[in-house]
Amino acid sequence: MDSTFSVIIVTTIIVAICAKWAVKLVNWLWFKPRELEKILRQQGLNGTPYRPFLGDVKNMVRLNEADKRKTINLSDDTSPHVFGYYYRTVAKYGKNSFLWFGPWPRLNIADPELIKEILSRPDAFQQPLPETGKILTGGIAFLQDEKWAKHRKIINPAFHIDKLKNMVPLIGLSCSSILQKWKAIVSSSNEGCSEIDVWPDLEDLTGDVISRTAFGSSNEEGKRIFQLHRDKTELTLEIFQLTMIPGWRYLPTKLNRRLKAMNNELQLLLKGIVDKRQKAMERGEAMPNDLLGALMESNSRFINEDNNGNKNVVGMSIDDVIDECNFFYFAGSKTTASLLVWSMVLLCQNPGWQTRAREEVNRVFGNEEPSFESLTHLKT
Repeated sequence: MDSTFSVIIVTTIIVAICAKWAVKLVNWLWFKPRELEKILRQQGLNGTPYRPFLGDVKNMVRLNEADKRKTINLSDDTSPHVFGYYYRTVAKYGKNSFLWFGPWPRLNIADPELIKEILSRPDAFQQPLPETGKILTGGIAFLQDEKWAKHRKIINPAFHIDKLKNMVPLIGLSCSSILQKWKAIVSSSNEGCSEIDVWPDLEDLTGDVISRTAFGSSNEEGKRIFQLHRDKTELTLEIFQLTMIPGWRYLPTKLNRRLKAMNNELQLLLKGIVDKRQKAMERGEAMPNDLLGALMESNSRFINEDNNGNKNVVGMSIDDVIDECNFFYFAGSKTTASLLVWSMVLLCQNPGWQTRAREEVNRVFGNEEPSFESLTHLKT
């Protein structure tokens, strides 16, 4: 009798727990999104209807893959090919509209007054922390409130104009390397011209620039870090739909193990570089003129001088510095490569501007290597 009663109690508890989780799951996947959709529509916003679990992600991935396979001419409108799903959503539902990332709505806001209100009220409109962002990187973009303010204060001096101007020669070395490669391809062609897919080279260029400017003498380690970040980004895009599942990245799947191995190698490489710099600073050695050196100098100054003698104020930890180094790569590689590609596309679409830009470059630089001072004379 006692054993039967115990089984009944245990079974009841298990059923109750399962029922509780089932209710939470249904609320998360259906009732809460439907409630949010109703509120958005009541406020005058239009958007795609909610589809359980993935929302618009599946269609977004499918259309992006289809757009990648399309060949466009220079005379074509490029807008539908850049974030094509957003373009279609805005065209159908308006500039102020919404779509769905899993069970979460994402707003497209183009009204300047609404954008101003959102940015001026961080208490009401909190910064979103997407799951893919947590996988890819850390750093200041994912911080809030006082910690964000502290990191911003420490990081700002590293991007002061006097620091950046010293990096122009390093950037020039990376650019010269790519240009020499392209010249060799063209000169080896019997026709005196050649068609070049510039995207892979521009990705390599931005990675090389970040490696040189972020780590200076640790350039080879920097290149390996860039390669790991590129592999990690591609892998994250492959598993984009799975990130909608809460806690998925903690499961011991094959893909998650690969991501963990990449993260461990990245942390090991960056920690090794940062530790070397930290020991050099403790010995009183001058920091190199690169982003890491400027960041560590600024952090040391914040700890020793800028806290008005308050011993409870601490700067960035070693892990914080590593996160910011990771963010340098993530924020500066594909974004800059994309900017360069589309700049080339626009110059090809507007040969008049291309001619003006070329004439100005020849006039300002002649046969000299670009310098910070000469770059300031470019107006076009």
